Amino acid sequence: MAFIGNTNTTQAFTPAVDFFSGNGSTTAFTLSRPVASVAQVQVTIDNVAQNPSSAYTVSANTITFTSAPLSGTNNIYVYYTSPITQVIAPGQGTVTTTSLTSGFTLPVASGGTGSTSTTFVNLASNVTGTLPVANGGTGLTSIPHTVTVLTSGSGTYTTPANVKAIWVRCVGGGGGGASNGASGNNAGSGGGTTTFDSLSASGGAGAFYTATGGSASGGDINSSGGTTGVPGNTSPQVNQGYGGPGGSSVLGGGGSGGSNGGAAGSTPPAGYGGGGGGCGTSSAFIAMAGGAGGGYTEKIINSPSATYSYAVGAGGAGGTGGGTGGGVGGAGAAGVIIITEYYV
Repeated sequence: MAFIGNTNTTQAFTPAVDFFSGNGSTTAFTLSRPVASVAQVQVTIDNVAQNPSSAYTVSANTITFTSAPLSGTNNIYVYYTSPITQVIAPGQGTVTTTSLTSGFTLPVASGGTGSTSTTFVNLASNVTGTLPVANGGTGLTSIPHTVTVLTSGSGTYTTPANVKAIWVRCVGGGGGGASNGASGNNAGSGGGTTTFDSLSASGGAGAFYTATGGSASGGDINSSGGTTGVPGNTSPQVNQGYGGPGGSSVLGGGGSGGSNGGAAGSTPPAGYGGGGGGCGTSSAFIAMAGGAGGGYTEKIINSPSATYSYAVGAGGAGGTGGGTGGGVGGAGAAGVIIITEYYV
């Protein structure tokens, strides 16, 4: 009939008796079958039943008496009362730390490294050694990583040893702001393009009356840099005072515009556009736009290659000239490549 629980196991057991002859000195005798407990045998010496809690012990195929039985022919007999019970695998959640022995080795899980860097701790004082890292696990409270920052030039990036993944962020160079004044109104130059393998973040355009932000491609995230125009209006304005601010990139805002009287735009960190030159009090001068911001792209690369080619875009130059009553444009900031290297 049907039942709930583990499948029943049918065991065949044939009662048996072992006879031994004492000699007054021997205490250990070999049994004909293994025994797991003193409760599984009954022992008699010279027809006197022996107390299983004190007179003898059993271990596998050996019975050992506390005192050597007296001499006699077949004066000791052991009667088997039950078979050894089959060892059952423990249920889930029933094994405690005291069930473990020292010196054991665990297999490496699928996808694991078997690394010796993860210490086996907090199980029991009698367990020592190192556990392999399980598939998908880190065995760590924080992720080991390093950061490489490239701020100029071009060349080859070499992935450090044992790196499992890299997070790459690229910003193009910022465009330069335009100048104005008695010496003329001159546009700033555009920022350079930043590349890392197939990632590309172009520089922001140099300003005159307007400037378009740099584009980006190849990443998990691609964002254009900030676009700029002349302050106050989309058309040139005379006697406007401050020049326009530079365009922003994903990493922050652009440089401020020049003040009335012609201060240069500032040059902030990576990828920001330079500010535009301001105008003086003369109605002949026009406040100019700041340079546009560089584009931004980022990508996580799993199982990175050994090397990658890269180039960091330079910042655009500010417009020159200016002179009495006017100001030069601010220079755009150079691009940057930020690489975070993960080791697990």
